[in-house]
Amino acid sequence: MGAWVEDIHEEVVDRNPHEPEFHQAVGEVLACIGPVLERYPELVRYKVVQRLCEPDRQIMFRVPWQDDQGEFQINRGFRVEFNNALGPYKGGLRFHPSVYLGIVKFLGFEQIFKNSLTDLGIGGGKGGSDFDSKGKSEGEIMRFCQSYMTELYLHLGERTDVPAGDISVGPREIGYLFGQYKRITNRYETGVITGKDAAIGGTLGRVEATGYGCVYFIEEMLGARGQVVEGKTCTVSGSGNVAIYAIEKLQELGAKVVACSDSRGVIHDEQGIDVQLLKQIKEEKRARISEYAAALDRAQYTGSGNIWETPCDLALPCATQNELHETDANKLAENGCIAVAEGANMPTTPEAVQALGRAGVIFAPGKAANAGGVAVSALEMRQNAGREPWSFGAVDKALRATMKDIHRVCHTTAGEYGLADDYVYGANIAGFLKVSRAMVSQGLV
Repeated sequence: MGAWVEDIHEEVVDRNPHEPEFHQAVGEVLACIGPVLERYPELVRYKVVQRLCEPDRQIMFRVPWQDDQGEFQINRGFRVEFNNALGPYKGGLRFHPSVYLGIVKFLGFEQIFKNSLTDLGIGGGKGGSDFDSKGKSEGEIMRFCQSYMTELYLHLGERTDVPAGDISVGPREIGYLFGQYKRITNRYETGVITGKDAAIGGTLGRVEATGYGCVYFIEEMLGARGQVVEGKTCTVSGSGNVAIYAIEKLQELGAKVVACSDSRGVIHDEQGIDVQLLKQIKEEKRARISEYAAALDRAQYTGSGNIWETPCDLALPCATQNELHETDANKLAENGCIAVAEGANMPTTPEAVQALGRAGVIFAPGKAANAGGVAVSALEMRQNAGREPWSFGAVDKALRATMKDIHRVCHTTAGEYGLADDYVYGANIAGFLKVSRAMVSQGLV
């Protein structure tokens, strides 16, 4: 990182104290764009980097709701509209106790470049709340979502800001949010939020999109080296939406996924994870992954286990940020892992990324590898605008083509800057170039 870029990073840290995730996300981008700024000095003159690091607006609000016992509860809601140079703000809502402004800003900043790579005309934003849905009844989740939307709707619009789902926000929560938006505004604007059930304008394939897209990216990454997914042994951290469908697609392509996890432990199934059983436990029962071992004798459950100690060819961190550390990266490399692709947002620490690079393990950053979810969300916006449903096959075909294009752009861009096979540089440079050119063309806004 050059001195000038380091100064910008220090300024970001000073202006945004106590937000380490945001500092980390900014630092990754700044560490990659030095060669771009040397080639295009006008971007320095227009202070594009400083403008990118400052959100267009940061919205925080109170979310009051009533639990089943009649007690009043207060949570905090967020929406950070980061950059709309390429289109309306687009990014998910995360409901989790860990959510605070710094988490939302890191996610929104990442979203700028991820959305840029999709080439689908969407800007970057993110939102959420510190609401914990675990242990909550359907009625409590509905009342919370309705209260959250009662404030959020003021800032939304299909040409302004279009949220979607993220951790703990799936079709159920999106439905409650959309229903409240419709009730308040008296407008049936399906394009104002994505990730909906198909019955109310959602697209088939959105649930699968992030996990499938990550695997499609791996397929392209391996293909560029004359290798295939078939026959590979894989580990996938997490057992939520992204992890489940990454496992499903890996096994459809002939790989064997032998381990997955949740926040309390790890499942190891040497014969390959039974996806239907996993869906039943996590999607239908909303239970802990330990029930997988209870239902299947061949599987082993280890409480507080480390999934990255399981030998594998391909590793997909699909749980949460900074879950894969330097020691984990070294262990993966020692056990013969050849590729790591991020299904979650920034799940690999900077030290782990460097360790993987030193060991020659191919690494795909989340802003490229997990862009499938937002890509299909943009396709849902397109379908809503045209009032025309697409088949699952059509959506999946478009997703695969988008991930193929993202891989090509990242791979080609890295090569153009003398950084062949470095997908971190390729993704960050390509995403930055597109959005920065759009910002310059629109003047000082």
